[in-house]
Amino acid sequence: MNWLRAAALAALSVFPAVPAAAQDITLTSHDGKVEISGNLLGFDGEFYRVETRFGELTVDGSGVTCDGPACPNLTDFVAELALSGSSTMAEVLLPALIEGFALRNRMQTRRETDSEARFSYLLFQAGSDRPQARFTFRVSTTDEGFADLLADEADLVMALREIRPDERRRALELGLGDMTDSNRSRVLALDAMVPVVAPVNPVRQVSVPQLAQVFAGEIDNWAQLGGPDAPIALHLPAAGSGLAQAVEDRLLLPAGKSLPETVARHDRSSLLARAVAIDPFAIGIASYSETGTARALTLTGDCGFSLAATRRNIKTEDYPLNSPMFLYMPARRLPKLAREFMAYMRSPAAQIVIRRAGFVDQAPELIPVAVQGNRLANAIAAAGTEVPLTELQRLVSTLSGMQRLSLSFRFETGSSRPDAQSRTNISQLAQELESGAYDARQLLFVGFSDGDGAAEGNTRIALKRAEAVRDAVLQTAETLDPARVEVSVDAFGEALPMACDDSDWGRQVNRRVEVWVK
Repeated sequence: MNWLRAAALAALSVFPAVPAAAQDITLTSHDGKVEISGNLLGFDGEFYRVETRFGELTVDGSGVTCDGPACPNLTDFVAELALSGSSTMAEVLLPALIEGFALRNRMQTRRETDSEARFSYLLFQAGSDRPQARFTFRVSTTDEGFADLLADEADLVMALREIRPDERRRALELGLGDMTDSNRSRVLALDAMVPVVAPVNPVRQVSVPQLAQVFAGEIDNWAQLGGPDAPIALHLPAAGSGLAQAVEDRLLLPAGKSLPETVARHDRSSLLARAVAIDPFAIGIASYSETGTARALTLTGDCGFSLAATRRNIKTEDYPLNSPMFLYMPARRLPKLAREFMAYMRSPAAQIVIRRAGFVDQAPELIPVAVQGNRLANAIAAAGTEVPLTELQRLVSTLSGMQRLSLSFRFETGSSRPDAQSRTNISQLAQELESGAYDARQLLFVGFSDGDGAAEGNTRIALKRAEAVRDAVLQTAETLDPARVEVSVDAFGEALPMACDDSDWGRQVNRRVEVWVK
């Protein structure tokens, strides 16, 4: 810490003292030789963040004294953390994690509700009535969460979609850092966009292209889906919500379609599910964690593949309409207790809390070959002249006796860069390797491709992707001793498809890297 203090004071020493007349605070070194004045932007219990005429500075509080009306009370300091965004995350997931964090640290909590859209959690040491921290929530939408972050009114954004290019550009301009970096964003839990209908509706499945046509208003009668001759009523979450925007970004835009104005909107995904459950002719897209009594439709394709929204399919990213839950944070220092809370949310204990709260956690799981019969059957059914029997036999021989890890790796459209969830998976696997979880075991990174193009070329591309993921994991696992675990790569190209190759979403699902363990 001394070198940080020295660096901060050295940085300050090049600036002359600023008159304190119109300033909030003045920070003075203990020897009185360095002085800086400015507007206090924040204090995390250790460091001051001050806006000066020379720009924003961060100063170690142990090396200075503070004078001025905005100086914080060092004795009764309360760590503040402001969160804004997704109602799905704010209402259940984050409160459950705060309670789990408090219990782990032998602290007590108290919830204070200001309004329907605002509440706070206070954290106390046992036996004390003085709060150690205050976590303040603004329950809104993903859009408003990012707006609050850009306006310096939130420390964390709760989002059900990735940050958009204009938001990312604006954050860079404001000095908040690149919000797509792994230290600026993380996947907190996993969710999915699930098409739901009333329990009495006879329709059981729908293809992704059909679903896009339904929500574009092009398919407007249940008879076109094998149901009754009745108009289809469309339901979606509120327009600014992350889930609704994910529907547009992930389902409609790739198909070149847009929503009609007749869509019924709901402030909460749970309210959407209730409305759909009592209307036999309604269809909606709800959060996996909030389908309620509505019945989920299975996603299918013309080639015969089908995928239901199950916990395992969501965790492995095999379900094509995954909707990860993101936390975004700017490039500024959080209070110590807030940083400890952020670290806790990556822990195995937090993964249990996430699962018990009804969401899909990210704790790695091993899936035996024995329970993957449908995948192998699909591989045999989809095999053509370019995927000979010998290649399928090699696949079975290689993976026999191994278990698939639930972490999968996919890539941004038209890019070799891992997508947001995969970047989190890289960090997760690296952390597991560093902890010794796979010591004396073999990890095999296996690349797969779509069926677009020659099989031989697809296998080469799949192998390069497997090598790229392996390299990213090993580079992230900085403290790993390579002798502790055997790591290798292989590729089977288009030999084990997860979806039909007749659509962009199907090809995207099939382009992946899996990890197998022995």
